[in-house]
Amino acid sequence: MRLDKILQSQGFGSRKECQHLISRGLVEVDEKICLDAKQVFQTKGLEFKVSGHSYIYVEKVYIVLNKPQGYECSHQAVHHFSVYELLPQLFNVRGVQSIGRLDQDTTGLLLFSDDGQFIQALTHPKKHVGKQYLVNTIDPLTDDQLQQLQEGVVLRGEKGSFIAKDVKRLTENSCLMTVHQGVYHQVKRMIAAVGNKVSQLHRNKTGSFELPHDLKEGEWRYLSIDEIEQIKH
Repeated sequence: MRLDKILQSQGFGSRKECQHLISRGLVEVDEKICLDAKQVFQTKGLEFKVSGHSYIYVEKVYIVLNKPQGYECSHQAVHHFSVYELLPQLFNVRGVQSIGRLDQDTTGLLLFSDDGQFIQALTHPKKHVGKQYLVNTIDPLTDDQLQQLQEGVVLRGEKGSFIAKDVKRLTENSCLMTVHQGVYHQVKRMIAAVGNKVSQLHRNKTGSFELPHDLKEGEWRYLSIDEIEQIKH
């Protein structure tokens, strides 16, 4: 693929903008400055630098973010910061989207991609992809409340019953629970429906993929091929 097309595909701007980067000597491949926008490279495993920063060519972006509090899953955040401010601008240029949303005060695992089929597979209601949460509550969780969550609760304005799977008490005021739907403020509303209130909410897992323990709040990283396959299946 031509060098200018490679840069354009990776989110470095329009074709003309990418050609300008090349002509200014800001692009390196194999530690050599490339001045020919038409030079052809094999994209598989291609490593290059732009303005001194290293990049690896990826046909599609798959990343995980450890979301902190105070960030909205919106490009036009109004009252808080946007999660997209935590990602490189080139990801936004190439249309990377969050897979599902977390409230501004909810922390933890948030996946992003520009692969439409991948996003659809994880968000379509018929797929029933589970999301595990660590829930902290204002009042102690009673056995009756935990049982109600497992049997199902009704949420105002929503159809059907909402069930929590794999409910596990951790402390007097905390538990783990997995939900398979994705309605607005679902976990908070389910806890409210049984007579309690969420004080803190943290997503641990999507499907069988767990938030990497070494990923600090506000940090992101690429998913490995094995992790992408794990999430897909």
